[in-house]
Amino acid sequence: MKGIGNDLVREARKRVGWTQQRLADAAGTTQSSIARLESGRTSPAFDDVLRLLRLMGMDLDLMLVERDDSDWQQAKTSWLPLSPEQRHDQLLAWTRTLDDLRDDYRNSVA
Repeated sequence: MKGIGNDLVREARKRVGWTQQRLADAAGTTQSSIARLESGRTSPAFDDVLRLLRLMGMDLDLMLVERDDSDWQQAKTSWLPLSPEQRHDQLLAWTRTLDDLRDDYRNSVA
């Protein structure tokens, strides 16, 4: 879990809006130990990562799936034939579309 566990704990804590101190209190440890864990100065065991996630009401869902080459097939047919400039333009168009969708959503809930 080196590296990944640190990131998972930090991301979960931020998602639930907890401070390092609140997580430390719930886990029966110190804020500095949570800070060391999140910064990667310590490497938590898998069981410790699960315990911390569950204290925050989160869980980790792992799946083993068969690997296929669908990503490569898609890249071969849609991206590789394009020039770098065409790829750039396509990404900009997608970004504008996503920005528009985000703005539409924000306006609809406001």
